[in-house]
Amino acid sequence: QSRVYGRDRVKFMESLVVGDIAELKPDQGTLTLLTNEKGGIVDDLIVTNTSEDHLYVVSNAGCADKDLAIMKDRVKELQAAGSDVHLEVLDNALLALQGSPSMARVLQAGLSNDLGKLSFMNSATMTVFGVPGCRVTRCGYTGEDGVEISVPAGRVVELAERLLGDPEVWLAGLAARDSLRLEAGLCLYGNDIDETTTPVEASLVWTLGKRRRTAMDFPGAAVIMAQIKEKPKRKRVGLTSAPVGAGGGGVRPCSPRCVPAVPGTVTSGCPSPSLRKNIAMGYVEAAYSRAGTALTVEVRKKQHPALVTKMPFVPTHYYMAK
Repeated sequence: QSRVYGRDRVKFMESLVVGDIAELKPDQGTLTLLTNEKGGIVDDLIVTNTSEDHLYVVSNAGCADKDLAIMKDRVKELQAAGSDVHLEVLDNALLALQGSPSMARVLQAGLSNDLGKLSFMNSATMTVFGVPGCRVTRCGYTGEDGVEISVPAGRVVELAERLLGDPEVWLAGLAARDSLRLEAGLCLYGNDIDETTTPVEASLVWTLGKRRRTAMDFPGAAVIMAQIKEKPKRKRVGLTSAPVGAGGGGVRPCSPRCVPAVPGTVTSGCPSPSLRKNIAMGYVEAAYSRAGTALTVEVRKKQHPALVTKMPFVPTHYYMAK
């Protein structure tokens, strides 16, 4: 987590990412992509335009070092050119409390603020169960209503234990997180998107702001805009298939996918607890990316039928304040 200060903070951020940061309202955030000059995705970030005169940026933990190096280098470049921009790295922990409708009830008990006024992808600084200076953002990685709480590192155990004191709150492991985010059609960095994948190939064109497309002033813009115009050779798709039998497991990451004369790659896959079938996402040639296209997946050296399926696999339940 980091904060970007200064008169030119939006200019700085937009020199690195594809999103329209300037259009964000106070305390509104957006998912955006940090790209390289080849159009590849270096990381996916959440950038919030806070009402406290700074941008709040959340990187993936696994990408934090490389993201920070890129951001620090760009700060130096802009400062040398006379820009007013400053970067602060936070020593904060991040707790994710996810799952409607219990989440709102559990958290509201520890807030003086009205959580009902906080919409999806908006945030506010507040005291949470007696811990001051927390930034609560209504977002998450499960497809359900949830929050991510930025909390001073010295008090994160205290807050976690306070939340776990409610019998409806459970610790969730990576398996639960992974099945939920896959049901919601959300990418995992390093699996479904990486520096060799463009936003167009990854079906993430919606992250490109309209103004930014016209200006073409983000890293890799020429490559990305050419792909939008000419269509990419491959695309990220969702896949569903029937269970393959006891002990067979689901369609797993890196299983080669076979289409007549057209290979593809599965990047994420698991049994869906909600749908009682196997779900996966991966990349196929664009001609085979239409929903309803029948393909074949290989699991444990055996071929099984699969269907290209629109994502999210399970409807999402993000909260929009009335």
